[in-house]
Amino acid sequence: MSDTLKGSCHCGAVAFEFEGPVSEGMSCNCSWCRRRGSILHFVPAAAFRQTAGAEALRLYRFNQKTIDHLFCATCGIESFGRGKLPSGEEMVAVNLRCVPAVDLDALSIKKVDGASF
Repeated sequence: MSDTLKGSCHCGAVAFEFEGPVSEGMSCNCSWCRRRGSILHFVPAAAFRQTAGAEALRLYRFNQKTIDHLFCATCGIESFGRGKLPSGEEMVAVNLRCVPAVDLDALSIKKVDGASF
């Protein structure tokens, strides 16, 4: 059985939901993730629903420009981003720090060396 997990940016203008549970996250050391400090969880695009704030999102791309880093124009928080897995499957990278029901201290964190890509 899974739970619907809900999240949002800091001001609440951008909101979303996806199916849980979540037991692990990813921490990346690339120039973008290192500065943001996010803990990411990847969800198939079909399992992710943005429930508010499409008009509030702004886009940032860097390096190979393959990931849509989406952030709230009001508070600046990137609660999720969109991209593709190496398999070509569309995915959403959810910033678990924006999902209050997730116990971050209970997660297994996978460290990724994005700085070397």
